[in-house]
Amino acid sequence: MPGLRKASGLVASAAGSFRRLFFSQIRSCSVLSTSSAKPVIAAKEPFPVDLQARKPYAWCACGHSQKQPFCDGTHKKNAPEISPLRFTLEEAKKAWLCGCKYTKNPPYCDGTHKEDFVQKADLHAQPQV
Repeated sequence: MPGLRKASGLVASAAGSFRRLFFSQIRSCSVLSTSSAKPVIAAKEPFPVDLQARKPYAWCACGHSQKQPFCDGTHKKNAPEISPLRFTLEEAKKAWLCGCKYTKNPPYCDGTHKEDFVQKADLHAQPQV
């Protein structure tokens, strides 16, 4: 059944792409849960972006960048314990990147910005979590 082989190949290819993206993100981002460093809130809503295929991105994880949602290197001075999340996509896509920096699915928005601890906090400040 040639059609079946082709379909299973597509699934395997998609799974491989997901694995490469997922694991490259984990290896390239500092783990905030093991550090006392916390990001500041850069925005109380996500950033809509058009991401290109095979282009390297560095998502700001500290909240200090002036080029949100991407890193401009400001963490080196203001939050040296927090590094950006570096990622590359296999295919171009539109995405909503987290602006509050407290997503559980970095760099993508998961709706955390709607929670009170973010909405009641001052911008560019650490929220009371």
